[in-house]
Amino acid sequence: MHDAETTLRTVDDRRFDKLTALIRREIGVRLPTSKRQMVESRLRRRIVDTGFTTLDDYMAHLFDHDGLADELDVIFDAVTTNKTDFFREPAHFEFLAERILPARRPGGARFFKVWSAAASCGAEAWSTAMVLADHHHEIRWSVLGTDINTRVIAQARRAIYPSEQLAPVPRHLRERYVMIGTGEMTGSCRIHPDLRRRVSFNRLNLMAPSYPVDRDIDVIFLRNVLIYFAPEDQARVIARLAGHLAPGGFFLVGHSESMVVDQPDLEQVAPAVFRKV
Repeated sequence: MHDAETTLRTVDDRRFDKLTALIRREIGVRLPTSKRQMVESRLRRRIVDTGFTTLDDYMAHLFDHDGLADELDVIFDAVTTNKTDFFREPAHFEFLAERILPARRPGGARFFKVWSAAASCGAEAWSTAMVLADHHHEIRWSVLGTDINTRVIAQARRAIYPSEQLAPVPRHLRERYVMIGTGEMTGSCRIHPDLRRRVSFNRLNLMAPSYPVDRDIDVIFLRNVLIYFAPEDQARVIARLAGHLAPGGFFLVGHSESMVVDQPDLEQVAPAVFRKV
């Protein structure tokens, strides 16, 4: 009998290609053959939990024995990359605080709306909320975070993080909006309830033909996600998101992604920052 490591690598190429084509079609993530070992590694625990011995047996369960429907969310959670940090690419948060918010007319009746469209564990949404809360006396605001991954959305809703993960948060914001755990929660922090009341998280697939989101969003973050999509999927997602921006609204992508934004109604106004015209 082969050891588990060897057995897991005997997956049938045809089934693997079928799986990666499904993932690309459903959630847009491209997984070339070079990513095969990563996919196997991330699915290994699920294989064991479902009582199968090999990845090939698991694939047979998916495609030959009608097991796919029950496993889709688990597969999508396993293959999506959720690297994120608080105040990642800080220039964007400086742009929000110094350029976007000062131009916002105080006292307006309409909420200032921000959408973190690939929210992962919530670090981007909570970082944004801290910046907005610093201007709470000037504007009324809300933040929506969405992601395809059910596991990270659950973490974002809990708003509990290891203390070291909050290290990039500027000290004055950390003192106001982060609660330090004690007792059995020592080593953990939680976002302050004042922010949690204004931030919501929902599951959303960027490959869906339409999004159940308002069409007057002031700022949309979609950072470090487009790099995983094929060019034609990038264009479709950008176009759909642009349709949810208010006139003059801002669209922010990762600093390595500026070149993929080629949308007629979006003009670049700063590095990786675009405005709807």
